[in-house]
Amino acid sequence: MMKIFFTLILSVCVSAFSVAATKADADALYEQGKYEEAASSYEWVLENEGVAAEVYYNLGNCYYKMDEIPLAILNYERAFLLDPGDGDIRANLALARGKTVDKVVPPSEMFFVTWWRNLTNCMSIDEWAMLGVSSFIFMLLGILVYMFVPLLLARKIGVYGAMALFVFVVVANFAAISQHRDLTNRDTAIILTPSVAVKSSPSEKSTDLFLIHEGSKVEIVDSSMSEWIEVKFEEGKQGWIPVSAAEII
Repeated sequence: MMKIFFTLILSVCVSAFSVAATKADADALYEQGKYEEAASSYEWVLENEGVAAEVYYNLGNCYYKMDEIPLAILNYERAFLLDPGDGDIRANLALARGKTVDKVVPPSEMFFVTWWRNLTNCMSIDEWAMLGVSSFIFMLLGILVYMFVPLLLARKIGVYGAMALFVFVVVANFAAISQHRDLTNRDTAIILTPSVAVKSSPSEKSTDLFLIHEGSKVEIVDSSMSEWIEVKFEEGKQGWIPVSAAEII
């Protein structure tokens, strides 16, 4: 029994070391300018170790250096989903988007909607969760101070502090829920083919509505068919494209 236990511990340690070495090797290959080999290593890490914003970001950098802009955008978008508050991810995503053919002007929206999206994206879901939990703990401490400390000034600080922290708890929870919904829904995709004709219906014989090019981001409206998906462009235009033309973020 002890031999089996130690064998399992050793295999876990070796596996962890192997993944770490592979990530380190990928970083080294990138520094050496071997972007294709580095990209393969990063893909291996993502497939075997699990997703991580840093790895997606590094993979996006590899594809950007290889002038594979659609794949760079795809991986920057995946990194952004996991860590929307990272300034480097935002900057490189914007840089890659600037190299696409379709220059999209997003539809106008209410100020509050834009403000809330920017607020929720200023931190990752883990950071919002930590803020919510810590705020809740300090809120309880404030309530305890108000209830059991006889000093009037301390009681005022306790009650007003608890009220302010309650707002932080609510905001942090809603922000975390919003980001969790984005992570689980995965209803957006990046066009990977050089160009694709958007059809009026899921058939090659249907009317061409408009053309979109590689790197464009679309919202998936209907994915119930095996070979076609209905998508909505950021400008509001809508139609059908082959499943093979895009990859889900």
